[in-house]
Amino acid sequence: MYVDTAYSTQGGKSYVRYLLRESFRENGKVKHRTLANLSRCTDEEVAAIRLALKHKGNLANLGNIKEIETREGMRIGAVLCLKGIAERIGLARAVGHHRQGRLGLWQIMARLINQGSRLSAVRLAASHSACDLLGLDTFNEDHLYSNLAWLSEQQEAIEKRLFRQRYGSTTPQLFLYDVTSSYLEGVENVLAAFGYNRDRKKGKMQLVIGLLAGPDGTPVAVRVFEGNIPDSQTVAEQVRILGESFGVKRVTVVGDRGMLKQTEINLLNDRRFHYITAITKPQIEKLLREGVFQMGLFEEKLCEVECEGVRYILRRNPERAKELARNREGKLSKVRKLMDRKSLYLAEHRRAKVEVARRQVEEKAKQLKVDEWVKVASNERALGLVVDEEVKRQVAKLDGCYVIKTDLSAEVATLETIHERYKDLAMVERAFRTFKSGHLELRPTFVRTEASTRGHVFVVMLAYLLERELEKYWRGLEVTVAEGIDELGSLRGTELVIGQATCQKMPHPVGLNKRLLDTAGIKLPEILALRKVPVATRKKLVSERH
Repeated sequence: MYVDTAYSTQGGKSYVRYLLRESFRENGKVKHRTLANLSRCTDEEVAAIRLALKHKGNLANLGNIKEIETREGMRIGAVLCLKGIAERIGLARAVGHHRQGRLGLWQIMARLINQGSRLSAVRLAASHSACDLLGLDTFNEDHLYSNLAWLSEQQEAIEKRLFRQRYGSTTPQLFLYDVTSSYLEGVENVLAAFGYNRDRKKGKMQLVIGLLAGPDGTPVAVRVFEGNIPDSQTVAEQVRILGESFGVKRVTVVGDRGMLKQTEINLLNDRRFHYITAITKPQIEKLLREGVFQMGLFEEKLCEVECEGVRYILRRNPERAKELARNREGKLSKVRKLMDRKSLYLAEHRRAKVEVARRQVEEKAKQLKVDEWVKVASNERALGLVVDEEVKRQVAKLDGCYVIKTDLSAEVATLETIHERYKDLAMVERAFRTFKSGHLELRPTFVRTEASTRGHVFVVMLAYLLERELEKYWRGLEVTVAEGIDELGSLRGTELVIGQATCQKMPHPVGLNKRLLDTAGIKLPEILALRKVPVATRKKLVSERH
């Protein structure tokens, strides 16, 4: 390892360039690799680094210098690892190497290191060597909020660059699409609205998020909608992205039941796109009445029926049927237990009204959605349940049954292929779980404006790309990505103070840190320039915070 110096003259001005480089042999040839650009260092700092490299085997030789001091350096492991992965998958290039791109990259990394607000991301940069490793100058939380708006503005261009880097000229012909909602604690977000809440949080406003992924489940685009928009109305935006932004010509969109209704299917047909989706239980019952298919076709083995250019793939999942039967009996048991309690209360309290107790049991049955086949009867002051077994059998008739439909021809895709592609939607659902309640923690959403909200969700999606990549490397180590990043966050450099100059010496990782870096293919440089960029928040912690 050595410091390489070069001089140049441009426009009558002289410039000097310092690079920290190392030599190595590859296939018998001597090659050189640049580790760091030291051009911003002062002449004294460069001289100190040269001196330290010269005597790195025995620092006692530096005894002629009056002051040699070592200090605990900044955290470097997590940022170095994430930076290396971001460069490897093309994420760093996609967001750009200018100041806004680097701020965006830090927000993505901060999401993985410590899920929090822009304020916490600034404090995180003060303890991690983010500025030195990413080449950032001073910033505060206001700069990060502005950066969210920039990310929102540049989102489509960044998604397009990532798409081209990943697929090149051979674009996939199948895309997975699903929608989720994310509830909000406050009411100030401009996109917040009351709608169908998948999180079962009553009285909470929410956002609707649509995620478009490639055939392997890798996200390619994410969009944020107002919280009351129906799922099907989000499809048009995804079709536009595929056709206009990504420029794909032949596409099959895989969407869940209720997502691709006839209006959306017509929209896909206008683009000459194809679809794979499932139909709802009322639609299945209608097709059974019309004789398009019969109940006898629902078996564990896949069955196919074609009607008017649409292929229907039928199957009954026996495990799902058993699960639904258990759930139904469990609900009946809950109603029965309530009825027994109310009957006992009526027997012990002669002034209690039978009608009130009966109504409460009926409301419980309605709440559990068993009132269609469970009726409450009363005999003097005793309550009883009447189960209509015939209606119950009709309700259970379609347990475990599902129907997938597509307009793909049999020459293009077999029924097994169509079935497997529909099951691939589970990969998008897994991404949503990671977004919302897993490592990335989309909630709580600390932003209010439309641009900041879209930028915040986009940051989470890009962080998920890094998480997927790290998960592949670390799966054999039996650690989660969150655990691995936390472990690397403990890896610190050692600050060397030689005279008036300072630099940061990289440690030799051991144990789990070494295995994490090795499996991810990340190598630490020996020396890192230490600029000590001041990073501070404009807000102070409140005294009540613990």
